Amino acid sequence: MAAVARGEKVAAFIFDEELGLLFTRLKALGMDLEAMRNAGHIHIEQLDAAELSPGEFAHRVRNCVDKSDAKTVIIDSINGYQASMPDENSLILHMHELLQYLNRQGANTFLTVAQHGLVGDMKAPVDVTYLADTVILLRYFEAAGKVRRAVSGIKKRTGFHEDTIREYRIDASGLRFGDPLVGFQGVLRGVPEFVTTSTPLLATDGGDSGNS
Repeated sequence: MAAVARGEKVAAFIFDEELGLLFTRLKALGMDLEAMRNAGHIHIEQLDAAELSPGEFAHRVRNCVDKSDAKTVIIDSINGYQASMPDENSLILHMHELLQYLNRQGANTFLTVAQHGLVGDMKAPVDVTYLADTVILLRYFEAAGKVRRAVSGIKKRTGFHEDTIREYRIDASGLRFGDPLVGFQGVLRGVPEFVTTSTPLLATDGGDSGNS
């Protein structure tokens, strides 16, 4: 959304979600992606990995960036892209080549990777972190009888980045971040241990922060 506000073109390639559902979900969060597409600010494609070869996908991305001069490219997700080429080494080689091309065009590329499992020991199906300049990790954790979400910046190739782990929520009011989760250990491992009550948790829709 920030790229559109700056007047830049955005290209999004979606493997994992129906566009109608995506539009409805984001509109409920105050982001009218469908209106942006209709206005020509965003080029968005829904893709089926079963009907698309890796080479064809790369060609589509390049062609779109060349024609629209898109400066932000979103691929959601690497899991869907991987379905078109089960060999992990092939995926990494294709991604490396595509990202190098997009970087030369001055485009910022955002990739999502879903980890196997929801809680506990989680593992990404393919490790492409070495290709990225910045890596942000999202995890679930349990606290006060509720499933909550945590975010942390794991890697930033240039410059300083915050190394704390924070709770976040996405609701009708937008994206909210809580204080650093200093009262927990093991959040990123998926097995958090509550060690102190000093960390205020974000209030839920009912207004209960979850702290005693």
